[in-house]
Amino acid sequence: MMSQQGFTTRILHADRRGGTEHGAVHKPIHTSSQYAYSDARELAAVFQGEPGFSYARQGTPTTAALESKLTQMENARASIVFSTGMAVLAALFTTLLKSGDHLISSRYIFGNTNSLFGTLDALGIEVTLVDATDVQAVANAVTENTKMIFVESIANPATQVADLMGIGELAKEKGLVYVLDSTLTSPYLLQGQSVGASLVMHSLSKHIAGHAQALGGVLIDTGLFDWSSYVNILPIYRKGDSAGWGLTQIKKKGLRDMGATLAAEPAHRIAVGAETLALRLEKACGNALALAQHLASHPLVQAVYYPGLVGHAQHERAKGLFGNRFGTLLSFEPKPHVDCFELLNALDVVILATHVGDTRTLALPVAHTIYHEMGAEQRGLMGIADNLIRVSVGIEDSEDLFHDFDQAFAKLTL
Repeated sequence: MMSQQGFTTRILHADRRGGTEHGAVHKPIHTSSQYAYSDARELAAVFQGEPGFSYARQGTPTTAALESKLTQMENARASIVFSTGMAVLAALFTTLLKSGDHLISSRYIFGNTNSLFGTLDALGIEVTLVDATDVQAVANAVTENTKMIFVESIANPATQVADLMGIGELAKEKGLVYVLDSTLTSPYLLQGQSVGASLVMHSLSKHIAGHAQALGGVLIDTGLFDWSSYVNILPIYRKGDSAGWGLTQIKKKGLRDMGATLAAEPAHRIAVGAETLALRLEKACGNALALAQHLASHPLVQAVYYPGLVGHAQHERAKGLFGNRFGTLLSFEPKPHVDCFELLNALDVVILATHVGDTRTLALPVAHTIYHEMGAEQRGLMGIADNLIRVSVGIEDSEDLFHDFDQAFAKLTL
């Protein structure tokens, strides 16, 4: 019956249906660091892979309930939660790749992900950045050492949309692990299995938590990849159902050994925030489209980047993937004579802060902040101009957002 119910209904009742204590509608916050057993054999069985809890670094009943909810949201096989989204990527890349392996990534990626690739390079893992909006560019980069392809569903910050379907078909043909960072779409706009992704990650801090009140990340196995064919799975984890081998290795080597554990309290806050994901995204996506159209018509704006605009290079692709919802992130370039810092400082409702997916609208000058380290040449390849302003659109009344940008521009012309 649950599979026939809607997205929000399933999220709202996931904890209760999964089993809670004393009739609670939310899974409670389990703060215990360790879990005791009356039979030492049962404790040993948990250490050897049987379901259960031993030490909170590897999970708690609270994080397990959140993982179950996230798995349902993606219509997937299984999930592992981490302390942050970047912890997910660090664990994923360092446990499934080794020196001599080759990773193909979209060049249109989050600044900290780009920085992490520098670390992989130092570990002997080759990374090739390509224009993932063209699947042929991805195909041309494949070598005999290629193990994985990584893309973002909507690129941060210039909103390029990769050929997600084409890349899924390519990865299946070549037997490659296809990793999709779907943070900017969330499971409400796109489920990874629909484009053939092997693994899907989300920064839970963004849309899924939604209120800027918790950090977290998740890695979700869609169930589409044959892990028995993946040579980097260690012998110790080649036991039982091969469908679970990938996540088992990541959980043991990436979560247990590296320790990027999501604590029970933020897990609870993320789970509660997720209940209103669809409601928030409906409003914020509508606001983003309206604001993008408003800015595109302003005489002091040179360019607006948002997949919902008809003139966006991947508009038709985005419409096919996401329907009539195009995400909550947009970027724009003011005319060259407009100082982006002065424009931002003149805003009143919009908050000057990093982050995306909040209920509040946020803005920042991306070339001078989270993309500063990568340098001008790499920013140019990503389509990031020096005066580019990124806007994460919230759920405010749209007219207030229009007025805020209008009055900010007006102050600059006085």
